[in-house]
Amino acid sequence: MSHTRHEPARPRLQRSELAVPGSNPAMFEKALHSAADYVFLDLEDAVAPADKEQARINVIQGLRQHDWRGHGKTICVRVNGIDTHYYYRDMVDVIEQAGDRLDVVLVPKVGVPADVYLTDALLTQIETAKRIPERIGIDVLIETALGMANVEAIAQSSRRLEAMHFGVADYAASMRARTVSIGGLNPDYPGDQWHASLTRMIVACRAYGLRPIDGPFGDFKDPDAFLAAARRAAALGVEGKWAIHPSQVELANQVFSPPETEVKRAQRILEALDQAARDGKGAAQLDGKMIDAASARMANVVVEMAAAIGARK
Repeated sequence: MSHTRHEPARPRLQRSELAVPGSNPAMFEKALHSAADYVFLDLEDAVAPADKEQARINVIQGLRQHDWRGHGKTICVRVNGIDTHYYYRDMVDVIEQAGDRLDVVLVPKVGVPADVYLTDALLTQIETAKRIPERIGIDVLIETALGMANVEAIAQSSRRLEAMHFGVADYAASMRARTVSIGGLNPDYPGDQWHASLTRMIVACRAYGLRPIDGPFGDFKDPDAFLAAARRAAALGVEGKWAIHPSQVELANQVFSPPETEVKRAQRILEALDQAARDGKGAAQLDGKMIDAASARMANVVVEMAAAIGARK
């Protein structure tokens, strides 16, 4: 392993990420009591321009009114992009008035490291001025060709960074891809047309200690297609997926939770290797298969995830 190592971001369970429009505060309490690990109150795409200011007020009230952390939720606000005149007011108003109740800011359409730098600088100044005790994290959406071209540099742009999300809809538009289905497959392509881009983002995340999260699947009336998309992402190393409808939350939790049989096997691998170490051996056999230090690293990922899920219940 290289002597250069980037420490993992602050750990959070992020199997399911429920998107809630800031313009619809009636949905806040439902999200609070949902099974989602992570909730983001949205000020961007889910809110019409005429509703932006009221949505910002709603979100501030929702952060202060509800005990999101007490219900086991990571609570996030997706602000508008830095290329809009809404961004600075989103940052200033939300963080100044409710930053002590907020875990993460989600920045859309990040294209270059400076986009993250600006967000970090604003957060640092407001946290200091308002004496916010806990540092607020930053998640970014990679959803443009520019963002994907700079994804490795963006991944190194701030110590606040925790996760990257793949925003498939805007990414498709940016790439001028021949599709109108959010997160779905194009039958003209022999496989998954998002595989290469998602993999590139995942590599950047894993190299620099961030969590890769898959974005939305638009057809919430097709649970089988959602499950298939989530499983493809999980196979590549993604840790969770958006839910744009409450019905998708349990589906995401299902896919990104290791099954009990997998957890038990991982535990057996670790036990067998511990015994091998006591016997002075670097490898062992389990169920007729060789296991070694690499097996232990894979097993630890499963066991740690199961422990995090168990702690949330």
